[in-house]
Amino acid sequence: MMKRFVAILLLVGGLTTLPSRPAGAARLSPVEGLELMRRGFAGMRDFTAEITQEKQIALMKRKIAASGIVRFKRPDAFYMEIYPPYASRLLLKNNILTLFLPKEGVRQKTVLPPEESLLRWFTFLDRPITALPEGVTVTADRQGETVTLRIVPGKTGSIRELQLALQEDGTLKRLVIDEKNHDRTTITFRRLRSNVGLADRDFRLE
Repeated sequence: MMKRFVAILLLVGGLTTLPSRPAGAARLSPVEGLELMRRGFAGMRDFTAEITQEKQIALMKRKIAASGIVRFKRPDAFYMEIYPPYASRLLLKNNILTLFLPKEGVRQKTVLPPEESLLRWFTFLDRPITALPEGVTVTADRQGETVTLRIVPGKTGSIRELQLALQEDGTLKRLVIDEKNHDRTTITFRRLRSNVGLADRDFRLE
């Protein structure tokens, strides 16, 4: 799940439009929605946030709940830790993804293709968005103080739909991941702090 979460954060292409929107919501243009998300990262050198993760597995009646933290640091560092009983730590350094399971003492390393690198993601967010990348479509709706981006990746892969809930200033509040096997994961972000001066020691797996 952690690797999939990182892949979603790096998703910038291969999206298709969702036709519907919540009742009472005001439609924004796709560019407006993406630009709002981009502005949430503008001027941000780093950030840290607490997360709660709730996963509903289609074959199980109960939900699996976990908590943890995430950290970003420009230009190319991302860290995610899930606390026990599902303890795991993940570090993405540009396009090198390392997963560490402390209980099992297992470490897995994956090299992502250059187009999925964290540096490419931050570079994308550095520039004002005036048009959608080729082949990309998105829906964006505003309801009260919340803006929701609804995204469907391409036909390949296991993700059926993504929903990102943002505050009006672009701060990420919630990410919902619906998979083609009918599993659903909801990640809620709390106590987000930016430009706190994160150091290299904050991105160590051990």
